[in-house]
Amino acid sequence: MLENYIPIFIVFTFAMVFALLTVFSSEIIGPKRPSKEKLSPYESGMKPIGTAEERVSIKYYLVAMLFIIFDLEVIFIYPWAVKFKELYHGSAVTPAIGLPVFVSMLIFLVVFELGFLYAYKKGAFRWD
Repeated sequence: MLENYIPIFIVFTFAMVFALLTVFSSEIIGPKRPSKEKLSPYESGMKPIGTAEERVSIKYYLVAMLFIIFDLEVIFIYPWAVKFKELYHGSAVTPAIGLPVFVSMLIFLVVFELGFLYAYKKGAFRWD
């Protein structure tokens, strides 16, 4: 029974070796010319101020969460909207799926809008 899993172990081993070789090949083959400028920290083109242990405002994380929510909505809604007419009414190639397609997207939107509601309750939309 265990011999049935040997091809999976071989592929997994090959993938791990390939990943490690790929990651460490730049360290082995790449040029090494460190300088003070290259080794200095870089943060969006500005000199870093303070230490890395400083506390970050919750607004930073709320804005990041809003971006992720908006990004996911666009990623899923755009292809759905492009194919909506074909999905709802059908075409020569595919039959009509109809109402389940619309209801599934409606459920998806409700779940994501709960994320926006949470951000609104936490004050993420107040730009002080």
